[in-house]
Amino acid sequence: MMLVVVTGATGLVMEKAFLSQPLDFLLVLVGLFLTGGSANALNQYFERELDAKMTRTAKRRPLPTGRISAGSALAFAILIGLAGVALFAWRYNILSAALALGTVLFYGFFYTLWLKPNTTQNIVVGGVAGAMAPVIAWAAVAGTVAGPVPWILFGIIFLWTPPHFWALALYLKDDYRKVDLPMLPVIKGDEATLTQIWYYTLAVVAISLSLLWWAPGILYAVAAVYFGAMFINKSFIARRDRTESSERQLFGYSILYLFALFFSIIIEGLATFVI
Repeated sequence: MMLVVVTGATGLVMEKAFLSQPLDFLLVLVGLFLTGGSANALNQYFERELDAKMTRTAKRRPLPTGRISAGSALAFAILIGLAGVALFAWRYNILSAALALGTVLFYGFFYTLWLKPNTTQNIVVGGVAGAMAPVIAWAAVAGTVAGPVPWILFGIIFLWTPPHFWALALYLKDDYRKVDLPMLPVIKGDEATLTQIWYYTLAVVAISLSLLWWAPGILYAVAAVYFGAMFINKSFIARRDRTESSERQLFGYSILYLFALFFSIIIEGLATFVI
């Protein structure tokens, strides 16, 4: 959810129009929070039996632990999803509402019920939903998603998703094997997964650098180069060493990398606006 809010805020900062309208800036983030939360809650509702069997989730998520009933979780997911979509439609435009609704349905149903249990490319295709926040935010402001910037932001998140989640899946593959989910490390093995992680890491760093054409600030340039080089290095080490420690470090660093990129854009954009 932090990823959704921060990347959505980045889209708003780069579009600029709502920087002088703080209420609208905030309401877009509320809409993203509601619809992103709906997709997440639907995922947990449908996977509650799987979550109860996996070590990573059995004692952490509210449905397996019995803190929330399945019926309440479903009602909550539907209610906040409808509220978020209605907010976009009422306050902004049908395009942003349609994109938000499509994201909820795609992640909550298509990814959770079909992609995840049926293909090793579940994370890749499912990454579309996780990458939509800046596009939805841009649509809310501009009424269109034309132009390269929202799609470059989308591309950064989309290409980042496989190395991020596959690093997690590498050291938790026994959990996924236990519930028969065809995650890439389970089906193709560690070597194939680490090779794919390497290629996707190179791709996400490359597309992050392409944003310099539209966001040429020095802070973002430094962040993209420095943190990108570190991300590549972490990916290389994980591929070379093939240890749980290196995989955990890669997963942890991937989170730092993405937030460093997007926060640098936000800080630079707000500083420029204030000045």
